[in-house]
Amino acid sequence: MTDTEPESHAGLPQDAERFTDVYDRHFDVIYGYVAGRLGAQTADDVAAETFTTAFRYRARFDPARGSVRAWLFGIATNLVARHQRAEARHYRALARTVAEPPAASHESRVVTAVAAQRLQPQLAAALAALPARERDVVLLAALADLSHAEIAQALGIAYGTVGSRLSRARAKLRAALEGTER
Repeated sequence: MTDTEPESHAGLPQDAERFTDVYDRHFDVIYGYVAGRLGAQTADDVAAETFTTAFRYRARFDPARGSVRAWLFGIATNLVARHQRAEARHYRALARTVAEPPAASHESRVVTAVAAQRLQPQLAAALAALPARERDVVLLAALADLSHAEIAQALGIAYGTVGSRLSRARAKLRAALEGTER
């Protein structure tokens, strides 16, 4: 397929010049999701690879199966899966770190920062301990703010499976954080 072929699917341009609209509309949310999963340094590469992959397989996009946005999150999640070992190492490293005290600022921001920093190592360890399937669902909901339907589409799983995985993951996270002060 060449870059100048006409669109074969509504909503997803087939030529390179028009595909930039897809990139412009969705890059920020894809980047944010990937950055939340793998860190900002890796996010640049993985987010770019998401759009390279989407362009390469643009003819496979089927609008009857869902939105371009959810399709892109599915691609990003698959690429993140390739970096699962690095992600797990990242969370284990965060779990071992000692949080630095927050800089002096407005009282409510200080209280929030202290609470978040205190929980960060435990949360990172709890996330690393989750099975990848549950971690993907939690992070798509928390970092990408996707609906259950969008998560189901992105991961290629049933809508009900999203709810059950999310419920199990939340229970495990609550149990892991039980007894920590907020």
